[in-house]
Amino acid sequence: MGFYIKVEPDVKIYVEDLNPDGCKTILFIHGWPANHKMFEYQFNKLPKMGYRCIGIDCRGFGNSDKPWNGYDYDTMSDDIRCVIESLNLDDITLGGHSTGGAIAVRYMARHNGYGVSKLALFAAAAPSLIQRPCFPYGLKREDVVKIIQDTETDRPKMLKGFGDMFFFQHVTEPLSDWFFQMGLQAAGWSTAAVAVTWLDEERLFSDLGEIGVPTLILHGIHDKVCLFPLAEAQHEGICNSRLVPFKYSGHGLFYDEREKFNKELVDFIEE
Repeated sequence: MGFYIKVEPDVKIYVEDLNPDGCKTILFIHGWPANHKMFEYQFNKLPKMGYRCIGIDCRGFGNSDKPWNGYDYDTMSDDIRCVIESLNLDDITLGGHSTGGAIAVRYMARHNGYGVSKLALFAAAAPSLIQRPCFPYGLKREDVVKIIQDTETDRPKMLKGFGDMFFFQHVTEPLSDWFFQMGLQAAGWSTAAVAVTWLDEERLFSDLGEIGVPTLILHGIHDKVCLFPLAEAQHEGICNSRLVPFKYSGHGLFYDEREKFNKELVDFIEE
C-alpha cells in the first residue's frame, strides 16, 4: 500500500507500507541516489515471515516531492520523525543504507530515538563518507567533488559509473539497468545537494555516542563507497553494537548476500 505523508506545508514523502498487520515493524531508509525499491529483495521475503516493512522515498528521490531545499541530515531526519508520528509507530527497528544510515544515526541523536527500539545500519555513511584530518578512512574529498560536478554535467553517466562500483557480486545487465533507473527517478538538484551534505557534515562523530539502543552493523568488506573502516568506527562509537562483516559484498550487500542479509536482520529483530 503506497501513500503520501506531508512533512512540510509543500513537501510530501512517499511511503510504502507492506503487511501493516505484521507483528514487528522495520522502517527502511534507502541510500543515495536510489529509493525504497532498492529493498525489493527484503520486501519480497520479510512480510511473508510476518514482519511489517515500511519503505520511504526520501525527499528529492523516488516518488516523493522534490523541493529545492532540505537535503541536510537534520531536515531529512525530521522527515523520518513525521513519518513515525503520522503512522503512530513505536518499538520499531530503524534500518538505513549508506546515506540512509547516516540519516538514521542523526535521527537517533536529534530525536532521541523516538519510537525506535533497535537500529540497523547497512553500509552506513557514518561517521564520515570522506577523509578528514581526524578520520583518514573515507573517500577523498576531491572524488566527491567530482561526483557533484558530474551530476551537474552528465548525471546519467555519473549514475552508470556509480552503479558499476556498487555491487561486488556479478549482476545481470537488466538488474544493473533497474538500479540505474532508480537513480534517474531522483531530481538532479537533490542528487547533487545530498552529495554536498557529505562534504560539510561532521556531527555524526558525536551522534554515534548518543545512540542508546541495540545496534546491528552490516557492512561489506569490499565496499568501495563506504569503506569498511567506517563500520569499525561505528562499532567503536556505538555502545551495545554488533558488527557483522559481509565477506562477499560491496556497497550493495542487501543484494550481494541477500540471504545472509535477511537472516542477520531477522535474527537481530528477534533477539
